[in-house]
Amino acid sequence: MKLLNQSIKYLSVSILAIVTVWAVIFYFNMLNEIKSSIDEGLENYKRIIIQNAEKDSTILTKKYFDESFFTIQKIDKQQALSVKDKYLDTILYMQDADDEAPEPEPVRMLITAFELNNEYYELKVANSMVEEDDLMKELLYDIIWLYISLIISIIFINNLVLKKLWKPFYDLLNQLKKYRLGKSPTLPTVKTKTKEFNDLQTAVNTLLLHTIEAYEQQKQFIGNASHELQTPLAIVTNKLELLIEEGNLQNKQAENIGEIMSIIERLVRLNKSLLLLSKIENKQFLDNQSVLFNEVVQKNISDFEEIAHFKNVNLSFIETAKLSVQMDSSLANVIISNLLKNAIFHNVSNGSVSVEISDNLIKVSNTSNSQKLDGNLIFNRFYKTNSNAKGTGLGLAIVKAIADLYSFKVSYSFDNTLHSFQIEFSPE
Repeated sequence: MKLLNQSIKYLSVSILAIVTVWAVIFYFNMLNEIKSSIDEGLENYKRIIIQNAEKDSTILTKKYFDESFFTIQKIDKQQALSVKDKYLDTILYMQDADDEAPEPEPVRMLITAFELNNEYYELKVANSMVEEDDLMKELLYDIIWLYISLIISIIFINNLVLKKLWKPFYDLLNQLKKYRLGKSPTLPTVKTKTKEFNDLQTAVNTLLLHTIEAYEQQKQFIGNASHELQTPLAIVTNKLELLIEEGNLQNKQAENIGEIMSIIERLVRLNKSLLLLSKIENKQFLDNQSVLFNEVVQKNISDFEEIAHFKNVNLSFIETAKLSVQMDSSLANVIISNLLKNAIFHNVSNGSVSVEISDNLIKVSNTSNSQKLDGNLIFNRFYKTNSNAKGTGLGLAIVKAIADLYSFKVSYSFDNTLHSFQIEFSPE
């Protein structure tokens, strides 16, 4: 969730809590004010009734509630003295002009006592609360609309004002997502007057400069190391070849020189593989383009056809779809080349290698005498099932490194005598 939306979420919840607490307090305060106002009206109504009773004694005989909303009942002196003014909420059955029968209505009632001409009476005065209840409902609706209006206003302000305020941050973030070591010519930069964003930009660029410096040093070291290793190995190879060409060697000496040249050849391959692996991990291969794996597989099968024929291995290619992926074309070739080479060299006489391409995966399978390999170790550097194997032990490690670079999923499986390596990715 974006930062702006996160702020809306927390702000909305906070405002809801504040408005809810405020609404409860406001409700009870308003209810107390309304009841206080009604109680004052009942007190005034009581005085008027007593004054009218002094003039008209028939009022003292009113025993039930009607449109005048009061009753008077005669009581003894002791009972009258014990009566204190009491205000309470209750229900009375009343019938309006549009009602077919009396209906219960909420009222506020005053119960009191008074003396008139040495006689004591209990007076009950009521006032309808219907209008007040309607008022409280209206207030509740107003509070709900207030909350909705506040949320709409916050969203509006958030998307216009705060979005503009955070724009430099998102601009810097987008530039960082697109930044590539060794590829991007300039450092990410944004223009802003906000101190925190300027500090963030300075810190990010400082880290990038240190990273670029380390990256260039590593590139230079890899290049120098590769060159320094290749040169003496080539010189040694040439001198050994000259010794053999002179023909003054005994058979045993010639055999020893042949073994030395084989070892040197392995060192050359190892040097190239390690150099390639380092470049992959340092992301020096990022010339991404649309690569059609069907063509890459077909080319590699043609390249390995003679070797497969020499080892009596049958190559087959099954394609059920066109698989196109955005990646560096040279790395795509390395993946297929290493998997095919691995499948051919770790095969049996009259064995087979099959390459399958479907909508989102490539599967390379080969026959073999070996049992199931350790899936946790097979992609490790220098891992070999046979210590006498002449390979560098880096082929599958390079495949895994390329897969990790592009977030592809590479896996190994074994069924009977068939070893399978599968790479899953999303096509274009």
